[in-house]
Amino acid sequence: MNVETGKLGTPKLGEARHPAISTQAIIAQDKVKAPGWVASESYAFLGDEDIDTHRYTSAEYQAREFERLWTRTWQFACREEHIPEVGDYHVYDIGTSSFIITRVADNDIRAYYNACLHRGTKLRASGTEGSATQFKCMFHGWSWNIDGTNKDIPCPWDFPHIDAAKMSLPEASVELLGGFVWINMDYDAPTLREYLGPEALAHIEAWRLEDRYIACHVSKPIPANWKLNMEAFMEAYHVPDTHPQVSPTNADQNSQYDVYGAHVDRFISTLGVVSPTKEGLYSEQDVLDQFTVGDASIVTDKPIVPEGERARQVMADMFRTGFEKAANADLSNISDSEILDCFSYTIFPNTFLFPGISLPMVYRFRPNPRDHRESIYEVLFMRPKPNDGSAYVTAEAVHLTADQSFKEAAGMDAGFGGILDQDTDNLRMQQEGIEASAKHGLTLANYQEIRVRHFEQTVDRYMSLDAKVPDWKNMPRR
Repeated sequence: MNVETGKLGTPKLGEARHPAISTQAIIAQDKVKAPGWVASESYAFLGDEDIDTHRYTSAEYQAREFERLWTRTWQFACREEHIPEVGDYHVYDIGTSSFIITRVADNDIRAYYNACLHRGTKLRASGTEGSATQFKCMFHGWSWNIDGTNKDIPCPWDFPHIDAAKMSLPEASVELLGGFVWINMDYDAPTLREYLGPEALAHIEAWRLEDRYIACHVSKPIPANWKLNMEAFMEAYHVPDTHPQVSPTNADQNSQYDVYGAHVDRFISTLGVVSPTKEGLYSEQDVLDQFTVGDASIVTDKPIVPEGERARQVMADMFRTGFEKAANADLSNISDSEILDCFSYTIFPNTFLFPGISLPMVYRFRPNPRDHRESIYEVLFMRPKPNDGSAYVTAEAVHLTADQSFKEAAGMDAGFGGILDQDTDNLRMQQEGIEASAKHGLTLANYQEIRVRHFEQTVDRYMSLDAKVPDWKNMPRR
C-alpha cells in the first residue's frame, strides 16, 4: 500500500505508525499507572516538503537568526540554585549577547545586558558566576548597584551631558518556571506561560522541577550548526543504527511524538522493552540483563525476572528503590513510566527538558557566533532534592574539548557518556555531508521526525519577521 496516496483503505498522511505495540499500550500495562500528561497524545501532520539546507550552511543565515530569532524567544539562562542569595550572579551568553543574571531580592531576579554604558566593556566575564555588591567596569571604573541603578561615574564633572539617574543598566524580561530562570530580550513578546501554551505548561508544572538540583553539568563544542545539534536528539529513529547496544531494552521506532502549539514538542521512548527491530530475539531476562540506558549506577544487581512478568516492571521497581535510597526521596506516588522512560520536551529555541527519573536531564544548545559550523552542547543531570531538607551540592560545569569523550566528564555515567559520543560523532559527518550534497534539502519522516519539522517551521516563522535590534534608550528601567 502507498501510505502517501491517502486513498481509501490506506492511512492518511501522517497516520502511519509502526505495527509493533504502541507506547501507550506499553505504559498501560505498568503497575503504578501514568498521570494524564503521560497518557496523552497530540500529534499533527505538518507537511512533507524537504527542509532547505541553506539554514545549516550559511553564516549569513545564522547572523539573521541572532537578529530575528534569539532576540524574541524565551531562553533558559540559569537555575535559581545558581543564584541562591541576594547579590549572586551568573553570566549567560547567547551569540554575541551577554547577560548578568542576578538576584536583587529574595523574589526579584533580573537580567542585565552585560556591558558598561560608558565604552561597552563587559562588566563580568563570560562563563563566570559569583557574588557581588556592585558591577564595576574594570576599564574606567563606572559602576552599578545590584538593582541596576548607577552607583558611580568617575570624574562626573567631565560628563555634564549625562544624567546618572537615567543610566541604569538595561534589562531583558525575566520569568521563573520549574526552578529555571528564563529571559527574553523582546518586551513585546508574550509571557513565558503564553509562549508555552496551557497544555505544555500543565505538563511542566506537574513535574515540579523546582524540587530538583543539578548533580552533573557537562558542556562540549560540537562541529555542527546548532540546529543540526538540536535535531539529532529529536527522534528515536536513529537508535537502531547509532546505538545498537540499547536496542534490546529500548522501544525506539515505536516511540510516541507530540506537538503543542508553536514552541513545545516531545517524544516518549519506553525503556525496559525490546526494540521492534529485535523482536523475538531476546527474552524478558535478556532485556533485564542488557539494560544499559539511564543511570545504571543506581542499580547494584539485576535479579531474575519471575515467570510471566515483564523485565520492564522489574526494572521500574528496582529503579524506584534505588533512586529513593540514593536521593533520600519518596517516589511512591511516581508512576513506573516516570521512573523508567525517556520523556523529551523541546522548549523552542534551544532547550530540552527530560522530566523522567532515570534520565532526569536538561539539554541546552547554543550557536558559536563566530562559526556557524560549531555549537555548544550542554547536558545537565538533575536529581530530586532530599526530602528531609539535607544539603545538596549544585555541580559546577565541566567543559570538555571537542576531542574529549563525554565519558571523561566527572559525574557522567560511562554508559550514557558513550551514547552521547555516538550521537555527536554523527554530527561532523552530517554537517560536512550537507555541504557536499547535490541535494539541497533534508527529507523527513512524517511521524518519527515530526519534531524536526515542527522546530524548523517555527524557525521559519521567526526568520520571516523583520530584524529586531533592541534600543537601550527605549528599554524599561527600574
